[in-house]
Amino acid sequence: MTQEYSAKICRQLKSRFQRLSIHRPMRVSRYDAGDRLIFQVKDVTSINTSQVKLKIEKFVGGGFAGQVYKVKIVQIKSKGKPVKKLKEGGIYAMKILIPPSGFSKFFRNILYWIGFQGPFQIQINPAAARAGALWQKFIRRAAKIRFGEEKTVVDIYGLFEDTALGSVGELSEWIDGRTWRLEVDDRLDFLKLWRKGKKVNKRWLGSPEYRAKYEFMHEFVKLMHDMGAHEFARQYEWSTCKSQPNCLKRTGSRDNPAKGMVAVDFRAGLTLLPFLPMSPGDFKLIISGLFRGSFVQFDRGNIQTLERFIQKHKSNFTDMMGILDDLKASEDIYRNSVPDITHNLFRIFYSKKLWFTMLSSAVTGWKIKSLLDKKGSEKIGRSNIKTMLFLILGFIPFLGGLIRKSWGHEAWRKHYLQLFSSLEYLKKAFRAKAIESAIVWHRAGRITENTSLGISKNVFTFLAHLPFSFLPIGLHKFLTNWQYARERLDYLFVRPVRLYFDAKEREKWLRDMVTEGQEEQILTKEDAGIILSRIKEPFIQKYLKSLAVHVCTLPVTQVVSVIVAIVYVLLHPEYPREQAWMIGLGIIALFQVVPISPGSVVRGLYVVYLVIKEKNLKDYNLAVFLGFFKYIGYLAFPIQMAYRYPVLARFMAAHWANGSVHIVPVFGESGALLEHWVYRLFYNWPLTIRRRMQKRLKIRKKKPTRYWHIVFFAFFAATIFGLADYYYLQKNLPLPGLSDIWWIVLIVPALAGAGITLGFGGASIGKRISGAAVCGVVAAICYAIISAVLGMNDGIVFKETATHFAWRVFIFTLFSTIGAVITELKIPDPDIRKSLI
Repeated sequence: MTQEYSAKICRQLKSRFQRLSIHRPMRVSRYDAGDRLIFQVKDVTSINTSQVKLKIEKFVGGGFAGQVYKVKIVQIKSKGKPVKKLKEGGIYAMKILIPPSGFSKFFRNILYWIGFQGPFQIQINPAAARAGALWQKFIRRAAKIRFGEEKTVVDIYGLFEDTALGSVGELSEWIDGRTWRLEVDDRLDFLKLWRKGKKVNKRWLGSPEYRAKYEFMHEFVKLMHDMGAHEFARQYEWSTCKSQPNCLKRTGSRDNPAKGMVAVDFRAGLTLLPFLPMSPGDFKLIISGLFRGSFVQFDRGNIQTLERFIQKHKSNFTDMMGILDDLKASEDIYRNSVPDITHNLFRIFYSKKLWFTMLSSAVTGWKIKSLLDKKGSEKIGRSNIKTMLFLILGFIPFLGGLIRKSWGHEAWRKHYLQLFSSLEYLKKAFRAKAIESAIVWHRAGRITENTSLGISKNVFTFLAHLPFSFLPIGLHKFLTNWQYARERLDYLFVRPVRLYFDAKEREKWLRDMVTEGQEEQILTKEDAGIILSRIKEPFIQKYLKSLAVHVCTLPVTQVVSVIVAIVYVLLHPEYPREQAWMIGLGIIALFQVVPISPGSVVRGLYVVYLVIKEKNLKDYNLAVFLGFFKYIGYLAFPIQMAYRYPVLARFMAAHWANGSVHIVPVFGESGALLEHWVYRLFYNWPLTIRRRMQKRLKIRKKKPTRYWHIVFFAFFAATIFGLADYYYLQKNLPLPGLSDIWWIVLIVPALAGAGITLGFGGASIGKRISGAAVCGVVAAICYAIISAVLGMNDGIVFKETATHFAWRVFIFTLFSTIGAVITELKIPDPDIRKSLI
């Protein structure tokens, strides 16, 4: 979700910047809703050009490839033929190929420099942007052949140059759609078989929208490889785990999961280097790229393969043969605009064409980035020596940039002259810099509206905030905004208590979550109605109260970890200061990764308290176990509600899981595969397990229950351990501790537990788990007796052999129980054989 801020305040700040009459152009990182812009838009497939005035409807988002907006065209002016498919009043998507984040831009450009030894081309080279757009046109036509309609690929209409942001941009079709809806599915085992390529009867399969998207994206990737768009296919490789948001489902095609799929993003953001895979799927892509002779991958296609594809389907491309020539010309300029030693090899030493194109494209890029104005680009572009000198100056930090701007751009030249000659102008320039920073900070949520306006009037306010601007956003706000700090403290420490004692506050909490769920499209209008209609029921109130307790435990681990770290450091004054700080930070970090923490212990004990108080284990049987675990414990009650309130449980699981997964950089993006994995793990997988257990329970009821095998498996396990002791004594070694035979300790009790649950016949799941635990206890007792006997025969005191008896009981019981649980989870569904075709 985008950060909430006031676009009106940003426009006021821009207006104040303009009133300062600073000679240099204003630094702009992105646009705001309501902004009006004018661009000269060039048709992708022709020479037609139109002056387009558009209004920003909203900022959709931004990543490494660029920033996306929903825009409305207000006015179109054309001297000749207008750009096709652009209409006044129409809604379009505008993508400007520069990230809104400074860090994203820096990281993206570094990788591109390593791979191609030049600046990021699709941002500053119109030929590179047009080549990608033309490839998209051919992919769109090929999609019609493979999928029956061009609508499966978003259409792109025009390109333009934005000198304010310093980037090429594009106007394309606006898609009303969504990534995917998280689907309830209690048959994940069948879905797993389907993913492995098994032919499973569709009536046994769930997750229809997930499967439709999976099939579409795999077929789409195959299509792009067939037509030579090899590196464009990377945007839709399922195994990268981050490609799923590039494929949307159009609004209005809800009833049919396979309908309305549309590929919307063909602009790669990060260069794929052979030594730097950034996703699981990159390993495969790197190897396949090496076989194609592409050591560095970005957006290169194979024109020869495309031509063969066109010849094979000639009747479908009769109107695009001229566009193919345009693609070749644009590709030629694009590929010769950077050294790219992995593809050009020795051409860099002798090719005049390569050097001429690189220098010419460099001048074009400098003009787009406003390093050169019109006169400057003409003057420097006429001389290769000047161009080379301008290029070399770019490698000199600070001073090189100052000289380049002064040399090639009249506005910057006037700006620098005034800075050094007029104290009054220097003050205005510093204030202008403060206003630019205020805009960026306000958009990021660092400062309030009033503070933003205050910075534009008083530079001392700017200087006061400047040191904090290097801190994380939340910490900056907490340290500089007392009202925000008070609200956060109230939210963390007071609000959970109010939620526990105030029923109206809990209801409001749930209503707010339902509203947010509808906005994020993880909750339908119908499901929202069902949840809100039952909000007054006693069990709902009980679960909300328990969730409030869970929220109360959120800060417990952090507070305890900090206290423990401080106490430890204070008790060890002999440590040097740096070492003491490192140990303290290590203690805090350790508390964050342990599976059971102080907060989770408090949460688990609360659930145990409820069980004892209400003498009711049935309504807490899952929560009492999950509550003791960190992170997963927050989903204990949503999962517990599944059998009584399935709609509410599904929503709560999705809401909490999404909230946690979206923290993960890149892979936590809404609609990416990690989001679906988390939802399946915390919601659908427990449902799958429950369905399988219920199915097996019906089958087992027809079988007799047996108990005698508990003794057999206990003696079996004890015998194995006894043989290990005997082996050690034969080698004249002391009796082994559990750590000496750790691999036997792990395997044997687990196997015994598995045997117990498999041999129980018609016993219930509770008896199976209890039987496995009893087997562990009996095995430990028998092993202790065997060790004592062997020890006495060898002159070892009985006390010595029985010292670790308690540990044996604990560990054997634990692992035999785990073995039984894992076996119950892994037993195949009784219906799987019937499902296979």
